[in-house]
Amino acid sequence: MRKYLLLLVASICLGCSHDDNVMAQMPIPTTEIKSSEKETENQEEKETEMKKEIYMTVGENKLTVKLVDNNATKALVEALSDAPITYEANDYGGFEKVGALGRSLPISNTQLTTKPGDVILYNGNQIVLFYGSNSWSYTRLGEMLYQSIDELKSFLRAGQGSIMVTLSLE
Repeated sequence: MRKYLLLLVASICLGCSHDDNVMAQMPIPTTEIKSSEKETENQEEKETEMKKEIYMTVGENKLTVKLVDNNATKALVEALSDAPITYEANDYGGFEKVGALGRSLPISNTQLTTKPGDVILYNGNQIVLFYGSNSWSYTRLGEMLYQSIDELKSFLRAGQGSIMVTLSLE
């Protein structure tokens, strides 16, 4: 009985080694590759769909705001696709301008320390423009692109009272 069992195992092993050569010649299934390629294409489409920047105008001056990718910025861009949004912003605390947006955006607050140039959503309906720093629980929207802190403070008219801010896609 052992002889037959050994002979059977040897036959199977010999058959396997022959099948290995046949298997080496067979094409490798590409469903996994196609799936990951499709995911990459979908991600690229989502990235191109998400507007990466908006513009902020105060008086005759305009700055670019580089956006982060979150639900609040997606909702803001969607609102801006209908029309620019203008709101009044006032100095607060000697380090920021804050104003009511006139609508609510989705929040995803996290504790963070802001820096000059940060554009932050506060309470879901207020935009805070920082020319100083503060630590609080906020939803980050993006950052104003500027050359120097003096340029930023001049643009925001830091410490000079209220300004009218217009957010737009162009």
